[in-house]
Amino acid sequence: MSKFLKCSFKNCLASTLSLLIFSLGCMLLPAVAQEPMRLYAGASMVNITPPLGELIVGGFSPLPADDIHDELHARAIVLSQRPAKETRTAIGAEKPLDPQHTVAIVLCDNVGISREVFDVAKQLVQKETGLLPSHLLMAATHTHSATSARTSNVMIPGQPLESYQAFLSRRIADSIRLAVKRLAPAKIAWGSVDEPSELFNRRWFVKEEKDRRNPFGGVDTVRMNPGGAATLLKPAGQTDPQISFISVQHADGRPMAVLANYSLHYVGGVPARTISADYFAVFAQRMTELLQAEKQQPGFVGILSNGTSGDVNNINFQGRGPSLPSFEKMQRVGDLVARRVHAAMSALTYVDDVQLDARSSDLTLGVRKPTPEMLAYCEKILAQPESAERYHAQERVYAQRIRLQAEAGATVDVPLQVLRIGNLGIAAIPFEVFTETGLEIKQRSPLKPSFTIELAGGSYGYLPTPPQHALGGYETWLGTNKVEIGASTKIVTRLMEMFEEVAK
Repeated sequence: MSKFLKCSFKNCLASTLSLLIFSLGCMLLPAVAQEPMRLYAGASMVNITPPLGELIVGGFSPLPADDIHDELHARAIVLSQRPAKETRTAIGAEKPLDPQHTVAIVLCDNVGISREVFDVAKQLVQKETGLLPSHLLMAATHTHSATSARTSNVMIPGQPLESYQAFLSRRIADSIRLAVKRLAPAKIAWGSVDEPSELFNRRWFVKEEKDRRNPFGGVDTVRMNPGGAATLLKPAGQTDPQISFISVQHADGRPMAVLANYSLHYVGGVPARTISADYFAVFAQRMTELLQAEKQQPGFVGILSNGTSGDVNNINFQGRGPSLPSFEKMQRVGDLVARRVHAAMSALTYVDDVQLDARSSDLTLGVRKPTPEMLAYCEKILAQPESAERYHAQERVYAQRIRLQAEAGATVDVPLQVLRIGNLGIAAIPFEVFTETGLEIKQRSPLKPSFTIELAGGSYGYLPTPPQHALGGYETWLGTNKVEIGASTKIVTRLMEMFEEVAK
């Protein structure tokens, strides 16, 4: 063997032995532990009640408000992961937040809020707190007794805000700023409980053709909210009885906040012209009472978000009960949901460190457009005197909506979002979502459990599934539904992609 080969062999052997010794040493060294983290949380509630005289927009004919039954609020929770060695010395005196590991959820008492309002609020929050817009989930509760927070045509982006809408953006941002200021060591748990008694799919197959007419001169297969004289055949969809909820406590066990999610439309029973937050506010008040937190400082915050309830309300069309006094029904439902959540909380196990993450993404959807024949029909309707005999009670309303839809562009970008809190997943969709979509998200999400908050990030109308579109009915009409028929499928696909990212 040549001197060169001998040298190379010795060098190679030495290198191999060195590598083996180094690898063995690394195996024997103790693993470097990750720095322990701790959950911090804060909650707040700010008033967003509009002035009297603003139009209440829950019905087909908006009326100016002249009374306030209960104030409207934006209710916020902020959750943040922080190194466990950090200690809090005074309110607002902690180190800067880690935006990547901080999330916020805000629910506003409103029927639906345009994306522009939320986007302005997110910009304010980012400027004033450093939090990331992608990690801020903002949604409406869907009370039908509040003033408009939608721009004049939600399908045309970038419209300027009116005075109340600008005020609402500011107050939403304030709710998060206050929750950040109140951040304190906390612990969290989540759970669920079923309450099916209040849920009824409101889309029905009915026998009579006259009860299935639509405002465009046609006849549908199903009817939303059939009248008492209709012959009911069967409901056209599902319900989801699950109340999902998150409970946040101070480190010493005092209640800080509860966020619940129930797939039930607003309850109503509110007189015309009266401002009210509906059963969502009743839930918040009853949770405070059940947890005996009325005098606690900082105050406890109860929050009820709307799940996937675009086709569900609490009217039993097969067994209508007697009429109730104003506000009675929402009182009963809010109390029932609160008592169910409170009872289920006794089985929770709280933790003080959970992984927090979020993703947001715009999805481009096609905009549904009226055909020339539909446009001609609607113009004919609007040319008639209002006293003319009508084929459908709301045909003039929808003729106006068709005009607005015709003004929109060919596509619209809608915001989608997911949050991760430990192994819990939350999806956020800017539509009134059908229950079957919510159930699909729960089943397919890699995070278990998961639930969906609707009317989050914007308000673009109803989101029927393609099979429900084929049946027709109010929620599928152009002007109630504004985007392509396959939108729900595309939305679920994008949400699953984002859930996969945060679940890694």
